[in-house]
Amino acid sequence: MLYLWIKALHIVSIVCWFAGLFYLPRLFVYHAQSEDAVSRDRFSLMERKLYRGIMGPAMIATFVFGIWLVMLSPGWMSQGWMHVKLTLVVLLTGYHHVCGAQVKRFARGENKRSHVFFRWFNEIPVLILLAVVILVVVKPF
Repeated sequence: MLYLWIKALHIVSIVCWFAGLFYLPRLFVYHAQSEDAVSRDRFSLMERKLYRGIMGPAMIATFVFGIWLVMLSPGWMSQGWMHVKLTLVVLLTGYHHVCGAQVKRFARGENKRSHVFFRWFNEIPVLILLAVVILVVVKPF
């Protein structure tokens, strides 16, 4: 029964983290298009609150519950799909931190990228989510 509770909390944490990973780059698109100081300040505030208040805690909760699940099912660590999944989680964590650096660049008024860049940048977590879900459900390795 404990396993199912931890699994449910892990899934909720993932959903919250990905909500932020999908929305923050969309805010970057709008921020890069903004032309007045009021809009830029508003987007900086929204980005900071999303990154620090939702994405950071959700990422940590995802790690805590994920590690707990692995401790309850250590046999997963001998399976290839888990190694690929964990590699993708490391890449996603890097993406998360790149987003954090971009939040700071926008806050300092130092963004050099266009809204088109951020439209493409926004697709990275979609691809990682697709791969992770397939790995966890299908377990191809």
